[in-house]
Formats: sequence, C-alpha cells, structure tokens
Amino acid sequence: MADQPGGCSPILCAHLLRKADDALIPLLGSLSAEEWDLQTIAPRWKVRDVAAHLLDTVLRKLSLVRDSWWVENANPQTPREVVEFVNRLNQEGVTVYRRLSPALLIEMMKMACEESAAFHESLDAFGKATFCVSWAGEEQSLSWFDTARELTERWHHQQQIRLATNRPGIMTRELYYPVLDCFMRGLPHAYRSVPADPGTNILVTISGDCGGNWVLSSHAAGWRFICELPEIVSCKVTIPQEIAWRVFTKGIDRDAGRAKSTVEGDAALAEGVFGLTAIVG
Repeated sequence: MADQPGGCSPILCAHLLRKADDALIPLLGSLSAEEWDLQTIAPRWKVRDVAAHLLDTVLRKLSLVRDSWWVENANPQTPREVVEFVNRLNQEGVTVYRRLSPALLIEMMKMACEESAAFHESLDAFGKATFCVSWAGEEQSLSWFDTARELTERWHHQQQIRLATNRPGIMTRELYYPVLDCFMRGLPHAYRSVPADPGTNILVTISGDCGGNWVLSSHAAGWRFICELPEIVSCKVTIPQEIAWRVFTKGIDRDAGRAKSTVEGDAALAEGVFGLTAIVG
C-alpha cells in the first residue's frame, strides 16, 4: 500500500486505457457462445450486454466529445434527470450492439478502443472536460478526472464479464488502484449532508495489494481529503479489495458489502462509505 493517503493528487491515467482494453480484447475472443449469454452481476445485463455497453459508450463519447456530433439537444438539469437520460442512452446502445456477432463486435471494439485511447492521450489533462463527473458532485470537471472516470468504466465492466465467466480478474495495482482512487473522489459529495465537528476524521482502507488509505476530514466548508494519516480517527472502514469495486458500482447489496467489511469506531459515520455510488445510473 502507498504510505500517503489517496484523494489528494490528480489521477493521470490516460495511458492505462490501452492496458485495460488490451486485456479486454483477448478476453472477449476467448468466450464460448454459451458464455456470451451468461448472467452478470448487473441484473438486466448478460455478458453480451456488458460488451455491447462497452462498445456503445466508447463510440458515443468519440462522437460527442472528439467529433462534436450532437444529435440530441437534451439538457438534463436535476440529478434524477441525468440518471434517467444516461440510463436511456445506455439501454438504447445495448439494444443495438448486443445484436452483433461476437466476431463483428470484437473487430469494432478494437477500432473503437484504439481511437478512444489515442483521443484521451491527446487531451490536456488539466483542461476542462466536456462532461462533469456528476457522482462526485462536480458541475465542471478537469479532463484528468473524466479520463479516470472512463478508466473505472472500462475496468469494472470488464471485471463483471470476468466474474460471470469465471476468468481471472485484472486486479493489478497499476490498473486497480487508480480505479479505487477515482471512486473515492465521490466521498466528499456523499458526505455533504453529514454533520460532524471540525477535525472529525474518517479513515477508509481498501485492504490488499492493490488498495490503500483515504482520509476524509470534516471542515467548516464541508468534508475533504487530507494527505497525511491523522493520529485520531473517529471511524475506520476496511473493505477487502475483492469486493470494493462492487460496493461502489452497485455490484453487491449494501448490507452484504458491509457484512464483509470491518467498521471500527463511530459506525454511523461509515454509512456514507457504503452509500457511495461512483457510477451514473
């Protein structure tokens, strides 16, 4: 584990999109016809649906952001409207691309992944992103955060396929730690309505070789990360790395996730950790 707590530095991970997708293409190529129809932990999606979603989101983002091709003039205002809009787009994309044969979907995925990686690598990491990271409560995000969010999408959906088909996961520290660090950036927003005395500290630990520590501290202006381990914490939450990604992507029941984790100190302060959803939808 890294000695310095996470959450304090930009996540510069554009180069990792290629590595995640380099693992995805052979994974899809290894699946049998039966495995394409296996159920994943996403209740409405089988393996072919998750693969279709991965293709759809890459093509959609290239069209919208790189090519400035806006077909719809939708302008969702509230968080609920954003979720409804994204869910509709996701389902429409899955409906179309799940019809493709595995061979054709994989060929299209190769092209889309290459162009997506090149696009994200070309961006100014500290320029303004076209889309904000809404689950972190941002109305404007920098490109590095949007790219990190893209990595979490590519990583966790691939992990869903691997879990459903009993394939080895891609829990390498190089890929998984940035995903976890990105997920955690949603914690200050998740705690925005939680009252606490200034200086109250919550330590979140993801145990395992890919994990680390994040310290959320209460201040007059709200909750924020601090970059040193404090001597006193009011609550410590430890989540095994095997389930952490599922906790933050609605891939496990909250009570089940809590039961597999450890909470020390003020248990009420842990609720925001298990309530964090670092995806839209």
